[in-house]
Amino acid sequence: MCGIAGYLNLSDGSRPEQTQLDKMIKMLRHRGPDDFGFYTDKQIGLAHARLSIIDLEGGHQPMADGDESVWLVFNGEIFNYIELREQLMKAGVHFKSHSDTEVIIYLYKIYGLDFAKHLNGQFAIALWDKTSSTLILARDRVGIDPLFYSIQDNKLYFASEIKSILAVAPHSPSLNIQSLNQILTYWSAVAADTLFENIFEVKPGEMLIVNQGKIKSQRYWDWLYPDDAAENYLPGSEQDLAAELHDKLVQATQIRLRSDVPVAAYLSGGLDSSVLVSLIHHYGNVPLRTFSIGFEDKSLDESSFQQELIKHVGTEHSHMLCKNQDIAQHFERTIWHTETTILRTAPVPMMMLSGLVHSSGYKVVLTGEGSDEVLGGYDIFKEGKIRQFWAKNPQSRFRPLLLKKLYPYLDISQSNSRAYLEAFFGIHLDQSSAAGFAHMPRWNTTSKTKTFLAPAISDKINQDTNIQFEKSLDEMTGNWHAFNKSQYVEARVLMAKYLLSSQGDRMLMSNAVEGRFPFLDHNVIEFANKLKPSLKMKVLNEKYLLKKSMQQYLPASIVKRNKQPYRAPDIPSFFYPGAPEYIDELLSANSIRDAGYFDDKKVGMLVKKIRAGKATGYKDNMTLMAVLSTQMWHQLFIKDFRTRNY
Repeated sequence: MCGIAGYLNLSDGSRPEQTQLDKMIKMLRHRGPDDFGFYTDKQIGLAHARLSIIDLEGGHQPMADGDESVWLVFNGEIFNYIELREQLMKAGVHFKSHSDTEVIIYLYKIYGLDFAKHLNGQFAIALWDKTSSTLILARDRVGIDPLFYSIQDNKLYFASEIKSILAVAPHSPSLNIQSLNQILTYWSAVAADTLFENIFEVKPGEMLIVNQGKIKSQRYWDWLYPDDAAENYLPGSEQDLAAELHDKLVQATQIRLRSDVPVAAYLSGGLDSSVLVSLIHHYGNVPLRTFSIGFEDKSLDESSFQQELIKHVGTEHSHMLCKNQDIAQHFERTIWHTETTILRTAPVPMMMLSGLVHSSGYKVVLTGEGSDEVLGGYDIFKEGKIRQFWAKNPQSRFRPLLLKKLYPYLDISQSNSRAYLEAFFGIHLDQSSAAGFAHMPRWNTTSKTKTFLAPAISDKINQDTNIQFEKSLDEMTGNWHAFNKSQYVEARVLMAKYLLSSQGDRMLMSNAVEGRFPFLDHNVIEFANKLKPSLKMKVLNEKYLLKKSMQQYLPASIVKRNKQPYRAPDIPSFFYPGAPEYIDELLSANSIRDAGYFDDKKVGMLVKKIRAGKATGYKDNMTLMAVLSTQMWHQLFIKDFRTRNY
C-alpha cells in the first residue's frame, strides 16, 4: 500500500506545479515513507509515496510503458500479478521491472477499460493515457483502498486521503450536512459523498473516466446474488461445497502471502482470524507471526481464546493491552486519519495495534475482515431471520423472545426483556421485504443521536436523501433472498464505508502497515454469493459452511464459541481523573456553539449525566462519540487545518 495524489487541468491552463504536488504527497508520507516520485506534463501532475513491498528495487512510481504514452500511480497490491505477467509476456510484452505496477499498465494497453476485471487485488489507481488525454481513477471491488476527488476552479484533484486535497484546494473545506445526517443513521455517508462538501470518493468496484473535461462513472463489479429460486444456487452436497470453500480460501490466503518483505497476521481469538492463522500455518510456507490486542475491561477481552490458538499452532506472538485511558490519548490522531465522524472508539485500538506491527519490523498483515459479510456471520443477520419470522405474526408475545438469545453479553433483565425487545426490534415489521429490514433497528437507534443536532443543522437536513438511498437498495436487490439482501447492505454500506476505512485502511496505514484480506478475494465472494443462504447460516448457526470446511484445523472451543463482536470502551475512555484537557474543551458550550453542529445545552446535559455516572446505554455512548469526534474533526480540518505545522 502507498499513497497517491495529483491533479488534472480540465481545460487549458498552466502546467501542474511540482510545489503543489509536493504539498499533496507530503500529507501522505505516513502511507509511503520509503520513496517519493512525481510526473508532470502540460495537463496532469502525478505524485506517489511508496511503501516498498514488491520489487523493492524496480517498483518506483510514477511508472510508464516503454514509449511513455501511459503513466500510472497506484496504491495497493495485485496478488495475481505473476500469472498476469506470464500471460502478457506470451502476448509479446517486454517488462522493465518485476513489479505489479507495470502489469496494470500493459493490461490497460491490451484490454482498455476492461483492465480492472483481470485484477485480483486491492487498489486505487490513477492512470493517465497521454495519447487520448484520458485520466482513469479506479478502485478495487470492495473498497479496501481509498480514493477521493474534488473539482474546484476547473481542476480535478485526487488523492488517497482527503487531507492531501485540502493541502492545495483553492477553497476552504466545509461540512456536508447531508453526509452528517447519513452518518448519524447508517454509520457512514452513502453513495460517493464524504463529510466534506464537494469532496467525493470513487466508489468500490467503479472507475471514473475523465476526457476533454467530461467525467463519467463506470461500474465493473458489484456484490450480486441470484434471484431466490433453488435452481439458481450452487448445486452439490454440503461436504463438496465445504471442500470447494476450503480450496478457495487456501488459494486466497496463499496469493496474499506474496511479498518481498515478511508478512504477519492479526489474531483476535474469534473464528475468522483463527481460520486465517490456521490456513497460514498449514499452507503458507512462511514463518507464522501474529499480533493481537486485549482490553483491561474483561467483558471486551478475548485474550484467553487468542492463547488457545497460539498454543494450538505454535505461532510467534506479540500482544498489547489497551487501557481505557489509551483511547483518549490516541483519539486526536485517530480522527486525523479517519477524516470523518465515528460512532464508537473501535478504530483507536486498531491504530495502536498497527503501531505494534510497525515497531516489530512488519509492513504487511493479513486479517480476517470480511468473513462475516461474505459468509453470514453477524448477529444482525440472525436478527433479520428472527424478525422475518416475527413479521409473519406481529402480535406474537413469544417470537420476539427468540432475540434474547442472541446477545448474552447485554444486560436485559427478566422484568423488562419483552418490552425492551419489542420496542427495539419491533419497528417496521410491515417492511419485511425491504433490503434494509434487518438493519432498521440499528439505523433507528443511531438516528436518535440527531436529536442533539443544532436547530440550524436539523433544519437543513433533507430526509429525502435517506429515503432515496433506501429505495435504491430495494431496486438493486429486488428478487434476492432476504438474507442476501441483508448481506448486500452490510457489505456496501457499513463494511466498505466504515469497517474497511475508519477501522481498516486508515488505522493500518497511519503506521505504514498494509492490510490484506483473504475473505474479500472476489473469487471467494462470488462463490459464497451463489450459496444457499441456509449454508451460510443454518437456523441460527452462523458461518455454517465455513465452520464445516475448517473445523479439522481448529480447537472445538473456538468453532463452538458464541460470536463476540469486536468492541472497545467508549465513555469510560474519556471521563476519568486526569483525562486530557481537550475533552472538556471540545465539549464546552463555547466550542459547541463555535462549530455550530450540535445543541450546546443538550450536549451539556449529556456531559452532566455522564459525570453523574448515569450514562451507560448504547445511545449515550454513541452520542458522545458522534459529538466528540465531529468536534475534533472540525478543529483539525475546518478550524485549524491551514495553520497546522505539517
